[in-house]
Amino acid sequence: MRLVILDEYNLASEWAAKYIRNRIVQFMPGPDNFFTLGLPTGSTPLGCYKKLIEYHTSGDLCFKYVKTFNMDEYVGLPRDHPESYHSYMWNNFFKHIDIDPANVHILDGNAPDLQKECEAFEQKIAEAGGIDLFVGGIGPDGHIAFNEPGSSLVSRTRVKTLAKDTIVANARFFGNDMSKVPTMTLTVGVGTVMDAREVMILITGAHKAFALYKAIEEGVNHMWTVSAFQQHPRTIFVCDEDATLELRVKTVKYFKGLMHVHNKLVDPLHSMKDYTN
Repeated sequence: MRLVILDEYNLASEWAAKYIRNRIVQFMPGPDNFFTLGLPTGSTPLGCYKKLIEYHTSGDLCFKYVKTFNMDEYVGLPRDHPESYHSYMWNNFFKHIDIDPANVHILDGNAPDLQKECEAFEQKIAEAGGIDLFVGGIGPDGHIAFNEPGSSLVSRTRVKTLAKDTIVANARFFGNDMSKVPTMTLTVGVGTVMDAREVMILITGAHKAFALYKAIEEGVNHMWTVSAFQQHPRTIFVCDEDATLELRVKTVKYFKGLMHVHNKLVDPLHSMKDYTN
């Protein structure tokens, strides 16, 4: 497990974007060799998406041979609703890059049979050869995707009822009116994400500090589902200084002392131009 600590949000976002860029470029994707990327929504990944768009615009990164699978979607919210995760992903990322819409996979919260929709999503991941890199974020209560406290740590994609804390946290996206926040979602399971060959979890802000403490310094616990990734062979937690406020000083010093190693993952920064010219 790696814990990468940057001074502030923008630097953490840039480090994460550089890492994704290097992984895709070095994979050398092509018509018969797609890179498969798991993606989150929410406020935390916005800075990372902005940097990835910049890399695409500059010609350093191409998404033509990338397949994506999103973590979750609200149940019953129209696809074109401004707060649906379909809208979020297209407005904040996909419409700004060269990804083929056929290679974008987002759960359909309006499917006539939600259980079949979840089963089909798992099947599509399997048919894609599994996920190479799953990027995730967490809630203040340590949930990853919508795997709320108490979720099974071997769970698969399924219908999930949102916890009260999550509804309160997401009300800001619905005019601070909790009655407008959907109460159910479709979400990948903890086990679904654990199956990825690599996982990168973005954690920023003081309001996520206790969750990071639970993820790093305490044991695996289904009440803090992000803690499951202690047991993944290739997990990277990327955080800002504010998110470390609940960690022991010794822990922070230990991981900061490894930054010269972690930075070799993003420096040198590779470019598609290096492989096409």
